[in-house]
Amino acid sequence: MKQVLLVGLDVGTTTVKAVVFDEHGTALAEGRADTPWSVSPQGVQLEAAGLLEAAALALTCALASAPAGPVASIGITGMGESGVLIGPDGKEVGPVIAWHDRRDLAELESLRSDISGDAFSVRTGLPMTEQWSLTKHRWLLSHLPDTRRATMRLSIPEWIAFSLGGAPVSEFSLASRTGWLDLASRTWWTETLEWSGATRSLLPELVMAGTNLGAVSADAGLNSLTGAVIAVAGHDHQAAVAGAGAHLPGDVLDSCGTAEALVRVIEPALSETALLELTSAGVTAGWSVFEDKWTLLGGTQAGLVLRNVLTTLHLDSAAIADLDANPSQGDSPIQVTIDAGQGVSIQGATGATSKADIWRAALDAVTRQAAEVHSLMTRAVGSPSRMVVTGGWSRSSGLLQSKERVFGALTVSPVRESGARGAAFFGGLAAGIYGSAADFPSGAGQNPSTNTALQTEKAL
Repeated sequence: MKQVLLVGLDVGTTTVKAVVFDEHGTALAEGRADTPWSVSPQGVQLEAAGLLEAAALALTCALASAPAGPVASIGITGMGESGVLIGPDGKEVGPVIAWHDRRDLAELESLRSDISGDAFSVRTGLPMTEQWSLTKHRWLLSHLPDTRRATMRLSIPEWIAFSLGGAPVSEFSLASRTGWLDLASRTWWTETLEWSGATRSLLPELVMAGTNLGAVSADAGLNSLTGAVIAVAGHDHQAAVAGAGAHLPGDVLDSCGTAEALVRVIEPALSETALLELTSAGVTAGWSVFEDKWTLLGGTQAGLVLRNVLTTLHLDSAAIADLDANPSQGDSPIQVTIDAGQGVSIQGATGATSKADIWRAALDAVTRQAAEVHSLMTRAVGSPSRMVVTGGWSRSSGLLQSKERVFGALTVSPVRESGARGAAFFGGLAAGIYGSAADFPSGAGQNPSTNTALQTEKAL
């Protein structure tokens, strides 16, 4: 009897990852492609059609090397703030602005003059910054008039699902990253919709992660996937919680990617005071991929910082294992300082200072940043019982040692692509493979080596 296959697709800032799993959560095949950003005079953006091609490339690669068997489902997760505007013909209208693009600073200032920062944060669970969808939406309508003919707006995972043949929806954890969702009522907030030029009719029905959205159409051109159940699996960091098995009460996930994210699933009850303390420090609260829960998410740019340090040392990620293993020379105290742009300055180094010692100082610096976020979350909801570490940078033994000195014992997940794994589980939920999230397999499934034919980036 052929085994049933589940596909997880994780549309990340750097790469699109597709992984095929069995129903026990063991990874069987993998493919990836670059996320096709381009730099325009305005900033960083992509074309939705190009992103769909990247997703198809990653899926084709994974499915080509997967074992024989029916594909039951595909679950799709990804970055949460970027959106696709769709016209009456079902085609995209205008570019997709990167979530980290800052072209909308003038719109942010306008928002601050119209709505107080505290009121915005209490209502949405978000700090008032340029990261969220509403200011980028207003920029598009103001600067690219053709976008005004859009009749629907979807997040990136929702767009991929729709393009494969799924029903258009707004998933709660992704909606929580827009600035349009009222946290308390779980409905769209009219004031910020009107401020940005959006309407309720632009946004589809709100649904939970793992909702059955229909089946992959033959028109999608992915024969192995045709007929598979489609589900949106929510925001990528939240899907990673499911994939790493870090959703038990008291768990905190430390996802060590380009952006390091500390993620914690909580009961939906925080005082306004606690909410404002969190959001003022950049920690967000929003509806979870897990039913009737909230998720706290605090982040740093640790992976970007560490890449910048490697560049400063004229090294790349291939040198990390040697840097981690090199004993400390202890020539002089070294301090690595991280600026607002994630650049680094190194104090105390001499000509005799080893690169390994500078590297260790950088690991300690990013760990201190994570500790500040962790401390804030602990004050708000209590001490966690377990910290589960996952993501590419968790393969640095030096980083794990730095974290253990600060946080104590860690549970290191062996899962390499926890976002894609969680996405596959929510797809399986939609297909009836699992009765609820409580039935998801543990975080012990190993990932295979990436198919190098289409690998487009290093593991770190």
